[in-house]
Amino acid sequence: MYRLLIILLVVLSSCKSENKTEQTIPTKPLTLAEKIANAHGYEQWHKVSEIQFTFNVDNNDKHYERSWTWQPKTNAVTMITSKDTISYYTNKVDSTSIRADQGFINDKYWALFPFQLVWDTTANLSEPTKAEAPISKLQLNKTTLTYTKEGGYTPGDAYDIFYDDNYSIKEWIFREGNKTKADIINTFENYQDLNGIKIASEHKKADGNWNLYFTNIAIKTID
Repeated sequence: MYRLLIILLVVLSSCKSENKTEQTIPTKPLTLAEKIANAHGYEQWHKVSEIQFTFNVDNNDKHYERSWTWQPKTNAVTMITSKDTISYYTNKVDSTSIRADQGFINDKYWALFPFQLVWDTTANLSEPTKAEAPISKLQLNKTTLTYTKEGGYTPGDAYDIFYDDNYSIKEWIFREGNKTKADIINTFENYQDLNGIKIASEHKKADGNWNLYFTNIAIKTID
């Protein structure tokens, strides 16, 4: 009986110790990339089974568009333009689909840029500072995303990202090859919330003669 009592005490002590250990495990703090991504709905991305959108660019009197259907869980992509319809898998890109894939990478990047901060693990995100946004002239938070010089379709590029205190992106500066001079400066505006995924549907330059925007946005989710 005495031996049984000792065993029970040891077991109970062990259980209490394990429970105490579980309760005291600290929560890993979110990175800046995760905070920005989550502010745009990244925590809901695992539910997305399909996303559709049309990528549009108006430049003075010229208009260009192409439409996409992407099923991220199967890597299936379909591109529709006025000339072609091409379907392929992003993990099986070949000579017949590489041009479509380049277009998809570009258009998806514009549509889901906040998520790329998490997806692009080889890119570096700088410590944030306060700075004047180039178009609105508002004082916002600024961080710079820099890519390595190897790999990808546009290696070595840099993006200066301006976001508010709620981690919502408002503007960016794109600098090809991380050069000092800006190549593109535009807004992130007219956000749409689709099943918890927030997409900036318009990106405008200061001069008003250029607008990159998304139409026909639809997101399907699973429970």
